[in-house]
Amino acid sequence: MTGTLVLLRAFLRRDRWMYLWWPVGIAILYVSQGWSVDGLYATQAEFDKAAAGMENNAALIAMAGPARALNTTGGQVTWQSAAFGAILVGLMSMFIVGRHTRAEEETGRDELLRAAPVGRHAAMTAAVLDAGLANLVVGAVTGAGLVAYGLAPADSIGLAAGLTLCGWSFTGTALVAAQLTTSTRAAYGLAGAVIGLSYALRALGDISAAALSWMSPIGWYQAMHAFSGLRWWPGLLLLAGAGITVAVGYAVFDRRDFGSGVLPARPGPARASRSLGTGLGLAWRLQRAALAAWAVGLLLGGLAFGTMGDDVGDLVGDSQTSRDLVLQGSGDIVDGFYAMLIVMLAMLAAGFAISSALRPRGEEDAGRVEVLLATALPRSTWLAGHVAVTVAGTLTVLVLAGAGLGTSYALVTGDGSAVARMTVELLMTAPAVLVLAGFARLLHGLLPRAALLAWLALLLSYVVLIFGELLDLPQWFQDLSPFEHLALVPVEPFRWTPFLVLAAVAAALSVAGQIAFRRRDVH
Repeated sequence: MTGTLVLLRAFLRRDRWMYLWWPVGIAILYVSQGWSVDGLYATQAEFDKAAAGMENNAALIAMAGPARALNTTGGQVTWQSAAFGAILVGLMSMFIVGRHTRAEEETGRDELLRAAPVGRHAAMTAAVLDAGLANLVVGAVTGAGLVAYGLAPADSIGLAAGLTLCGWSFTGTALVAAQLTTSTRAAYGLAGAVIGLSYALRALGDISAAALSWMSPIGWYQAMHAFSGLRWWPGLLLLAGAGITVAVGYAVFDRRDFGSGVLPARPGPARASRSLGTGLGLAWRLQRAALAAWAVGLLLGGLAFGTMGDDVGDLVGDSQTSRDLVLQGSGDIVDGFYAMLIVMLAMLAAGFAISSALRPRGEEDAGRVEVLLATALPRSTWLAGHVAVTVAGTLTVLVLAGAGLGTSYALVTGDGSAVARMTVELLMTAPAVLVLAGFARLLHGLLPRAALLAWLALLLSYVVLIFGELLDLPQWFQDLSPFEHLALVPVEPFRWTPFLVLAAVAAALSVAGQIAFRRRDVH
């Protein structure tokens, strides 16, 4: 263990911004649910009526978790936040562990460290401690936020403590994944698959076989029953799961060769396909897995939301605040609700668009671009392939989200025209989504170190959508969101002028980013 504390200090310094954004973001996820619920329902009777409707919706239960005490603010916070909070701490733990273990081996930096008087397990132990501390901070900030908001202290602490324990459990699975694989990308893929499997087992268990939920760390977390009869013993399952998986990670590490994984890398074909000789073919090969994941996720999300059909009045409530927040000033409850939902799905699709636009930056940082550009592949052609995948992929995920939303809505209401209608309505948001992708492309071309600021543009758009009118934000601030300029279909009639203007802005940002990239040094 020699050198563990030195490496831990170095890791904490590298991750200092993660210790700010992850805890604050996750705490906002939890606290904002309480704030939104308290503003939605004017009376307890109205709250009870909405809760009864949610308890009978299998799709919502599969998406969020078991319905307990949904007629209370604490119960709603737990129901709406716990599953997604668990996923977020799982991803945070995965990135921290992978960054300081498998990524360091893959780049060769860990081998240089081992030339110094550093213990064999020092780097891995420091990475586990780093992830453990990060989860503690997340739990502390989330618990403090819930207590400060006014929720019951014991249940707030229980909900936050379970979140920390869930993060520790996923820290262990990420550590095992790093030992099994030979690359950082594969480690992230395997650890992410474990998180996805945990969510799927919990979802299936909550709507069918309850035993499946007890096979998932997320199910253990929700079994603590915060705000609905808090019990602590399921937390012991999370703690035991964390201890077992970390021990397995150490055992596997001691039995594998340095720089390799237990699972052998699959050899590729002897000859590359003809398409990989082009910028577009290479970009498609690199991004197809991410596109498939986003596409499936948005399709399933659309299918889940559409199951609410026309029965959304109870969910919206009768208070003026809830109507301002959810209906955006519309007098038609159904149209206003789905107009809001369509924009939110479009913002989720913007997550793919931004990540896709930033993929060239990842290739550049990994040092693979220089090797490619040393061949006959022009710089502009290489980047243009990624641009084409971003645009086509964005349209694909929008179509699938709209088709999923329309299909489930049609099955519930019998309105067969909803499939085509809602698909087109999602496509109408494409220029706004591509503006955010174009902004990310511009940052990559001009200021590659600041490219991650593109995610702040998406956050700003979400804040404007949810709180713009409610908090009477300045109009110039609201106009910074590209979604603010599009018609809120189906509440408002479609307008071609802002649609075409935003499309032109998106194209201009993308072209400017490509030109800037061609004129600067690589990496």
